[in-house]
Amino acid sequence: MSNPLLQLLVLAGIAIFLILRLRNVLGTRDGFEPPKVERPATGPSKFEVIEGSADQVDHDIQDHAEPGTPAAQALAAMKRVEPDFGVRDFLGGSRQAYEMILMAFERGDLSEVRPFLSEPVAEAFQSVIDQRTAQGQTVEAQFLGTRDTALASAEFDQATGMAEITVRFVGELIAATRDADGNVIEGDPKVARKQKDLWTFARHMGEADPNWQLVATG
Repeated sequence: MSNPLLQLLVLAGIAIFLILRLRNVLGTRDGFEPPKVERPATGPSKFEVIEGSADQVDHDIQDHAEPGTPAAQALAAMKRVEPDFGVRDFLGGSRQAYEMILMAFERGDLSEVRPFLSEPVAEAFQSVIDQRTAQGQTVEAQFLGTRDTALASAEFDQATGMAEITVRFVGELIAATRDADGNVIEGDPKVARKQKDLWTFARHMGEADPNWQLVATG
């Protein structure tokens, strides 16, 4: 047997030996195996600091006002006076108040919503209602829903405890004003329209009365 052939047989034998050893150590893979996905490395959790305190970030505020803005600072101050106050809950209540007050105004009867109106706002609304009545006008209105409710601004007076929150509403309704003869003089009884309003609500934080009052409209 030639020397080169002998070397080839020796190398083949070594290769077969290594393959068998690897099979014993690693095993075999049959069928489909999904690719591995490396889990992203996660660092240690930490608390964020806002308003100069060591408290955990308040997402109830951060979801509606940019951190560090006057609105966020005012909302945080309100919560320090009244810990149960929630921005999300307030906006939900303001949305309901918006529909109630708006429809009461359109119908020309403020009796049910009077506790939620400041004196100047109530007088301004009633003045318009009285003017319609004097001219024999009637309003047909159907509220279709509030499409958007967003916090526009917030202010808090530390000395008096008075809080003011301005909310931006986008409502959708069908409304038409008819004259004494039944003719439509404003709006359309068959076409929905969007109505955008900027309303400001106020309340003394920490008082037993939980009701906010509408103090300004835009």
